[in-house]
Amino acid sequence: MRGDPFSHSYRSQFPPIANYGFVSDCHTSALIAPDGAVEWLCVPRFDAPSVFGAILDREAGSMSLTPSGLQSPLARRYLPGTLILETTWAAEGGWLVVLDALTITEWAVSGREERGMQRPHPQQEADKTLVRLATCIDGEVDVGLDCRPSFDYGAHEAKWAEQPDGELEARAGEHWVHLATDIDPSIDGDHVTGTMTLKEGQSCFAAVCWDPEAGAPRSAPEARERIDATSDFWRAWLRHGNFPDHPWRVHLQRSAVVLKGLTYAPTGALLAAATTSLPETPGGERNWDYRYSWIRDATFSLWALHTLGFDEEATEFAQFIAGLLRGSDSKLQIMYGIGGEHDLTERTLDHMSGYDGARPVRVGNGAFSQRQNDVWGALLDSIYIHAKAVEDIPDENWKLICAAVEAAVEAWPQPDQGIWEARGDPKHYVSSKLMIWVAVDRGARLAHRRGEQERAERWGEIAIRVKDEILEKGVRDGVMRQHYETDALDASTLLAPLVRFLPPTDDRLSKTISAIAKELTRDGLVLRYLPEETDDGLQGEEASFTICSFWLVSALSEIGEGEKARELCERLLGLAGPLDLYAEELDARTGRHWGNFPQAFTHLALINAVSHVIADAQRDGERGNLTAVFSEMRGEG
Repeated sequence: MRGDPFSHSYRSQFPPIANYGFVSDCHTSALIAPDGAVEWLCVPRFDAPSVFGAILDREAGSMSLTPSGLQSPLARRYLPGTLILETTWAAEGGWLVVLDALTITEWAVSGREERGMQRPHPQQEADKTLVRLATCIDGEVDVGLDCRPSFDYGAHEAKWAEQPDGELEARAGEHWVHLATDIDPSIDGDHVTGTMTLKEGQSCFAAVCWDPEAGAPRSAPEARERIDATSDFWRAWLRHGNFPDHPWRVHLQRSAVVLKGLTYAPTGALLAAATTSLPETPGGERNWDYRYSWIRDATFSLWALHTLGFDEEATEFAQFIAGLLRGSDSKLQIMYGIGGEHDLTERTLDHMSGYDGARPVRVGNGAFSQRQNDVWGALLDSIYIHAKAVEDIPDENWKLICAAVEAAVEAWPQPDQGIWEARGDPKHYVSSKLMIWVAVDRGARLAHRRGEQERAERWGEIAIRVKDEILEKGVRDGVMRQHYETDALDASTLLAPLVRFLPPTDDRLSKTISAIAKELTRDGLVLRYLPEETDDGLQGEEASFTICSFWLVSALSEIGEGEKARELCERLLGLAGPLDLYAEELDARTGRHWGNFPQAFTHLALINAVSHVIADAQRDGERGNLTAVFSEMRGEG
């Protein structure tokens, strides 16, 4: 690539990433373009091969249900408190509303009562159906259906056949889906098309199903029932959260629903994002598969979930992490499949053209085999937070925790790839050493809570030595650096005040935060690092990393710069996508979002940043009682 891809307004034949709608049933998800086309759906779970993949290649399959001849709706929104997308169209002859949902109608609590888990959760026997319902609300509208699956990431064209029950089956080898609709369908090669005229008050539907036992709805009224049940599910779930009476609560609620939607219900794993290979740079090569669960996300997830009152979800994710730890033999990977899979071997899909030509398209993630020493800090901090918020550590897990602390101590002298998974040579990254300190420090606190004073003292002494090394080798001119052998800055050092590495009055914190705000920003938003100063093994630029900008909000709040924190947070909230969703990166000059979408890491950081700003306002006299997530860590207990 030549030049700076962010030096001018970027025009694309693909919809902007942030303009996609996201729907989920906590087993898989779909992305719906502004023109009403489903352009991403993987079945039966998030990380399976795609059925609709047009977001990565215009020939890789899509499905539309729209007014005939129209591509631009009048309005799009989520039904409040849900992941049901509502699109309103103004056609020449009337008005049409389309509802899209991955439906959830099975509410199960069996086996959960003894743990006090009473509220509904989606189970594996849920619908496994994408339901699309179109209703004419005024006048008369011609509705057009065009369904063109393309299996295995667009590698295999669908072959259609009629079924005895009136549905149509699309198949390619072992891959298949069923289409149910009350629109008179016509098979045209790999397409199924049809048109139906609706008058005011009339509805039609189209549903794609991948489970013969669940089955698709048979009529528009049944489709409506399933969507209504799904709405009830999401609102019942959200009602159990703890949200402040504040104008920004809507952002907290939307982020909470997104995180729930990115959770794989059978295991409790949290995906990093719903997609693979959406580029971090226009036309660039920084394209990764994020449909996996990172151990690093554990700490941020538990901070966010406990803050918002979703202790059950935090418990389930903690149990997922504990299960991985039991099978790790002290060789914890940085990431796993959402079912606990260890092997995430990366490969490229050379037949796919990529989002607006950004190649390669990748499946799997080679970073799973990297050494990233910060993983131990994320793990131990998540256990510590969960123990403080919910329960003490079960005896059967204590040996595993001790092994994890000792593994962190063993990793301390070793270089690694760092928090950003650089594919260059290993370095002594400051953020990695910082998280090793977190691991040993939290281990010492947990040992103290259990009355194991000898172990608590030994680990406490090691934590002091790790801290002393960081301050000696990783700080120059009062500023924390990227790694021991450079003066380069790195936004990951913004974690220092958040994990209580130094007191908020320490000059080294304020100098580090100030240096990042001045020297590591583009148009006021924070970069991870300067690519020209960092050996990350890749070419080209990248946009600002949105999580880092939200970290800066929290860090400013921590050192008493509440007004600056509020101003930056307000700006970031204003840069959200039209459906209040965030990708991984942001180009401040154009407002374009880049990277995989929606990004759990970004929404987790948003929750923390907004919580900090609201807590600052409360300390200044506003009513309410929300505590910022990281303020949980101020105590020593």
